[in-house]
Amino acid sequence: DEATDPSVCEENWECIQRFCEQVNADTEGPLSALRLLAHKIQSPQEGEALHALTVLETCVNNCGGRFHSEMAKFRFLNELIKVLSPKYYGIWSSEKVKSRVTEVMFSWTVWFPQEVKIQDAYQMLKKQGIVKEDPKLPEDKILPPPSPRPQNSIFDTDEEKSKLLARLLRSSHPEDLQAANRLIQSVLKEEQEKSAQVSRRVNTIREVSENVRQMEELLESSRRQELSPADQETLQALSQRCEKLRPLLFRLAREAVADEEALAEILQASDQLCQALGQCRQAV
Repeated sequence: DEATDPSVCEENWECIQRFCEQVNADTEGPLSALRLLAHKIQSPQEGEALHALTVLETCVNNCGGRFHSEMAKFRFLNELIKVLSPKYYGIWSSEKVKSRVTEVMFSWTVWFPQEVKIQDAYQMLKKQGIVKEDPKLPEDKILPPPSPRPQNSIFDTDEEKSKLLARLLRSSHPEDLQAANRLIQSVLKEEQEKSAQVSRRVNTIREVSENVRQMEELLESSRRQELSPADQETLQALSQRCEKLRPLLFRLAREAVADEEALAEILQASDQLCQALGQCRQAV
């Protein structure tokens, strides 16, 4: 009640921080907190609803995986949808509150892409025309760090950045929250690039393995009997595709030069590819 008091204009950051601590300390904290926050966000008093949304976003920042898991369930998402839907509270919710709820849900689709229910709920609002276009998130928007954080996250390996982020998020000054948001976004971009590299490596190695397997099967078959025209065409297509994969493996090897395990995996795939192409040339 103190943290969402509509008679107070400014956010009570001390109260909000204590609320987050209570959520983390209580086994049922996330579930209880979200039930209370849903009620406050649906308040007919604009100030109370806006304060509750700030508390919600701060909890997302500070209350970890258990909170994120409960937040991403339809049970809670439906309570946010009611604030926007003209069938429920959307007919009397203020435009400011509806705009903030839309921003919150959109920001979650960006920061929690793995949470299918959040994506579904937001897309449903767009299909129904309740959300007409994605909002542009303001610079001082309090965005949560990605969750769950991947292993070897920059925040895990860079102690200096981790401490700086913790200090900025504890601050009540808007400029510190802006700095925290920029830091989170820059780190997220680095981690997304790292994740994209891993994804490219895994997909390329999988494709190499599958193509090599098919080539070896066709080559083994050609030793027993002459290949049909269709099989010869398939072998030629596989060979051409494998030739195109070779420079891609070299680029991946350059990206992974600091990761011995990944580099060994790429070099092994490259050896398999070269052997298969050599056998194919001999057979042809």
